[in-house]
Amino acid sequence: MSARTKARKRAVDAVFAADLRKISPLQLLNEVADLAADRQNQDAIFGYARQIVEGIIEHHDEIDDLLETYSQGWALDRMPNLDRAILRCALWEILHSDSVPDAVAINEAVELAKELSTDDSGSFVNGLLSRISATKTAK
Repeated sequence: MSARTKARKRAVDAVFAADLRKISPLQLLNEVADLAADRQNQDAIFGYARQIVEGIIEHHDEIDDLLETYSQGWALDRMPNLDRAILRCALWEILHSDSVPDAVAINEAVELAKELSTDDSGSFVNGLLSRISATKTAK
């Protein structure tokens, strides 16, 4: 598993847990980073995870507005919490990370959804992110 894939999972974990606990995802991520500081290769993983989480915080309203607009009948608060966290992380990458192609961000999000969430989550995440990505490239 690549460092970027691990970083995405760390970011999803922080966004998910912070949403449930109603605290800052950056605070949670920093606490986990402190606990893992003695492990090898953690700087790259937590560095990119921190970039994702900070980006989600900075662009939270834009990200949630797009998710709400394109989710077709799914209010944000009705989505499974884990799906919402995965979508927020991937959407930040699609909108604000020029170093990650949209297809890679979507694929990584779909794989996380299949691994961690419900049976239907992979196709839901794929469809929603693909719709948003298509509107971005159409502009």
